[in-house]
Amino acid sequence: MSSKAKILLVYTGGTIGMSKDFATGALKAFNFGKLLQNIPEIKQLDCEIETVSFENPIDSSNMNPEMWTKIAEIIEKNYLAYDGFVVLHGSDTMSYSASALSFMLENLAKPVIFTGSQLPIGDLRTDAKENLITAIQIASLQENGAPVIKEVCLYFEYKLYRGNRTSKVNAEHFKAFTAPNYPELVESGVHLKLNSHLFLPVKKNAKLIVHKKLDNHVAIIKMFPGMSEIVLSSILEIKDLKGIVLETYGSGNAPTEDWFLNLIQKAIQSGLHIVNVTQCSGGSVNMGQYETSTKLKSLGVISGKDITTEAAITKLMYLLGHNIAKEDFKDIFETALRGEISL
Repeated sequence: MSSKAKILLVYTGGTIGMSKDFATGALKAFNFGKLLQNIPEIKQLDCEIETVSFENPIDSSNMNPEMWTKIAEIIEKNYLAYDGFVVLHGSDTMSYSASALSFMLENLAKPVIFTGSQLPIGDLRTDAKENLITAIQIASLQENGAPVIKEVCLYFEYKLYRGNRTSKVNAEHFKAFTAPNYPELVESGVHLKLNSHLFLPVKKNAKLIVHKKLDNHVAIIKMFPGMSEIVLSSILEIKDLKGIVLETYGSGNAPTEDWFLNLIQKAIQSGLHIVNVTQCSGGSVNMGQYETSTKLKSLGVISGKDITTEAAITKLMYLLGHNIAKEDFKDIFETALRGEISL
């Protein structure tokens, strides 16, 4: 019996899975069954690799909750047969997908590592090979016969991050992602530097639970100076809307005008869940620190603390899919479920 780690590569689409037709210059998806032909270096990895691909690979701009469920089901179906999973995904919505999967996969005890690239795998200057090879290598790390990484992560440009802590911050640089409020879990240099004290603790012997019900009756509202009453009220009154991620200023600040506060109060009283996150690329919401956020706190707005917008919206979908009692929703949202917020 082989002692090598078995890794399943899941291709959903995206630039990483493209190769260039040198005759036409056009990009096309290559056959992932022929992965070793495209990246012979993979043969040097001390693990067994198998691949599965979406029947119709998608651009990540078309990612949605149904596709997240599809990824979760592939992992669920193959969970016992493999030691780790690497999900190849377009970079544009990768942080949303990594966040969503972190909530959907409860009691995860194996690595699920998202990666992708800024340039196609067949491009001369591609970042795809390094991202893919190192993601596989990290996914195959074992200690005493058990995986070292036991959470949903995102690997890009020499760093492994907790997936639900990430945001895409650059469309052109190879360093496309950051985790503004949480350090990297692993840094790839000449050696892999593991910051194991930052890893997510797992429940021992807990069975994987795959949650497939996500409720997308949600919206993101970004505050800006001059937002009008009619615009905000029309959004808050959308039929069947259940949750809002409100991107506010600084540490959670918003206008103190009566019309604004009255609309927020009315929305919350009608059953809408409103989560306050900061527009800043880093830092935390701290409602009550300034007068401009004290009223929001008293109205029952949920504090997103240092959660990213990507994790906030997917956590909202996840919790709304669970029909949680209104009086419990705020407390549960403000609790870290998968390491997505700091306590």
